[in-house]
Amino acid sequence: MQNRTAVRVHNPRLGIAFICFGMFFITVNDTIIKQFSDYYPLHQMVFIRSLIGIVLSLTILQFEGGFKALRTDQPWLHLLRGVFLIFANMLFFLALATVPLGDATAVFFVAPLMITLLSIPILGEKVGIRRLSAVLAGFFGVLVMMQPGMGDDAASYDKLTLLLAVGAAFAYSCMQVLTRKLGITATASAMAAYTQGLFILVSLGFFFVAGDGRFADGLESKSLSFLLRAWTWPREADWPLFLLLGLMSACIGYSLAQAYRIAEAGFIAPFEYVALPMAIAWGWLVFGDWPDIWVFAGTLLICLAGIYVFWRERKLEARPTSA
Repeated sequence: MQNRTAVRVHNPRLGIAFICFGMFFITVNDTIIKQFSDYYPLHQMVFIRSLIGIVLSLTILQFEGGFKALRTDQPWLHLLRGVFLIFANMLFFLALATVPLGDATAVFFVAPLMITLLSIPILGEKVGIRRLSAVLAGFFGVLVMMQPGMGDDAASYDKLTLLLAVGAAFAYSCMQVLTRKLGITATASAMAAYTQGLFILVSLGFFFVAGDGRFADGLESKSLSFLLRAWTWPREADWPLFLLLGLMSACIGYSLAQAYRIAEAGFIAPFEYVALPMAIAWGWLVFGDWPDIWVFAGTLLICLAGIYVFWRERKLEARPTSA
């Protein structure tokens, strides 16, 4: 049982810093995952990166209370948070196997809007009709992005695959709302260690069930092949990137957990949009992908909706309250 005082803190500047660092680490992580998606199965990459990540997370834990900080009186909430994170990662990475990095990331960024919605029933936050309208506008931006592309490059993948990124955004939103709830008593490094451990267990489960590639024979879907491909020993030239992947995993887990535990979810969620230009830049530099006009239009709608939600919340908080 933990004896920390259950007080929800709000440190906006530090929260913004951690969320921006986290977004950079995420885009690097996603670029490596996409680059490896033609060679290694998803669950093997998750296993290797989580094995490295948990060592780093437990090392950071020593500066935040030691192993005793892992003790919790809310184990089921930590488990549920980890399950949501696993689904978020799996669905998004499956989308990455087919969809350009910038497109998938743009759709994924309905997550801050979903966080606004989920904060109502889970965190008890109040959201008015104007912010709800902005959320609906953001969801309309996703529909715009799923329109047929305006060029040969845009037609290179099935736009319905973007639904995987939408599902990932929903799972991610649930996870971050729970992060805010659990962050009252749990440290960021402890939450990161919990999720890394769960990733290891789930990826090992995939190895024992499908690690020999028995379910991958004859599959035409690039996403399913990525999920069910047989494990293979990494090439020597790929090990530096696997080590970097593990480092990014630890940094992502700590940065996002710290951001959402020390700052209000509705305040910092819109700052996740800094990942959009990063993802588009990485996609262009590494894979030569450039979003079509529908993706840019949908991205603009999603970003404007998220920024409005942020602006509206700050404006409401600035109003004087009666005694």
